[in-house]
Amino acid sequence: MHALTATPAVAFPHDLPPLALSLAFAAAVAASFLIKLWLSSRQMRHVALHRAAVPAAFVGTVPLSAHQKAADYTLARGRIGTLHLAFDTLLLIGWTLLGGLDLLNRWTLSWLPDLGPMGYQIALLTAFALLSGLLDLPWSVYNTFRLEERFGFNRTTVRLFILDGLKGLAVGAALGLPIAALILWLMGAAGSAWWLWAWGAWMGFNLLMLVIYPTVIAPLFNKFEPLNDVTLRERVEALMTRCGFAAKGLFVMDGSRRSAHGNAYFTGLGASKRVVFFDTLLARLNPAEVEAVLAHELGHFKRRHVLQRMVLMFLLSLLGFALLGWLSGQASFYLSLGVRPNLDAPNDALALMLFMFALPPFTYFLTPLMSYWSRKHEFEADAYACEQASGQDLSAALLKLHEDNAGTLTPDPLFARVYYSHPPASERLAAIAQRAASPQVLAGRPA
Repeated sequence: MHALTATPAVAFPHDLPPLALSLAFAAAVAASFLIKLWLSSRQMRHVALHRAAVPAAFVGTVPLSAHQKAADYTLARGRIGTLHLAFDTLLLIGWTLLGGLDLLNRWTLSWLPDLGPMGYQIALLTAFALLSGLLDLPWSVYNTFRLEERFGFNRTTVRLFILDGLKGLAVGAALGLPIAALILWLMGAAGSAWWLWAWGAWMGFNLLMLVIYPTVIAPLFNKFEPLNDVTLRERVEALMTRCGFAAKGLFVMDGSRRSAHGNAYFTGLGASKRVVFFDTLLARLNPAEVEAVLAHELGHFKRRHVLQRMVLMFLLSLLGFALLGWLSGQASFYLSLGVRPNLDAPNDALALMLFMFALPPFTYFLTPLMSYWSRKHEFEADAYACEQASGQDLSAALLKLHEDNAGTLTPDPLFARVYYSHPPASERLAAIAQRAASPQVLAGRPA
């Protein structure tokens, strides 16, 4: 007798026609793919059309060579991105409508019959994760060692790339498998309201990650040294005091080990909050510009953007778990996505994976709204930075970061409206200049 027959069969209602759901899913996949393809082609045409000359607003501040490098980088990323998009779309169809996940499920059931219900489901999730990682590996290798290398950004060695991959697998297993097992257990043991308990567990897990990531996980991949530049430290601490922000420490991360791109960020929650500067950022910006960039990041906290995003994440995940709670009890949900539900084994892991497949093609159409909301936050954080530091220094820092990261100055307007989480450079710098020159800012800015 099959080892998993001890699990009682699940009775599925047949309220939804599988063919209609299959057609809806296929339509969403096709529509999202075609829109992405169209927007990407618009972006590449627009950038190529404006490659020959620096935009008027940046003449004298951005060299033509930097502008053209940014255009070439954008075009190269666009071309490989288009290929990757096509590959991912075909892979999505292969996993679902063409029966790839069903085949993997049947293989897991036949090859690992003695693991028990929970062991089988964890094995299925693990097999899928490993296969997905292997399928995506060539793209990661190309982006790192060809694309980023071509434009002078890559500093990752083959050894470091492999070590990062192995560490990522280990961390993913150590963190992902326990939370997956907990959610699967709740799906099978917590009754019809399992999705509410699972949502609570997922939220608790995310909050725990915010606490332990800075001190436990991030140091596995990078070195973090205290900020030793006394002048810069005093300047940064004075800014944080003015803004009423307390952090556990100021750290410099060895971002230059992997990339020439620069950045700064806040991480952690509560007592674990810390400010992290990439060493590449500190090498490029002067202290006043670093202060302005940090003031922008502080603006996200002072304007409660971080809290707003956390609340939105909580609400959207609650809706997602509620929807999954309903769909997982519909046989048509599985059948419409190319999977035959198990009759003598749990279907919870299948439901989780199918939900992860099915949701993105539909939620893609919310992208413009989320991008608009994010850009609004960036404008507000810039305005706050102009109140606490120099708008001129902030503009200078943004231009340097744009040049160092090869960000295009001439994006397609529609592409930017749909995808850009930060305003285009021209709009952002114009808003900073206007805000920095306002009497209220000039009167309130510290000397």
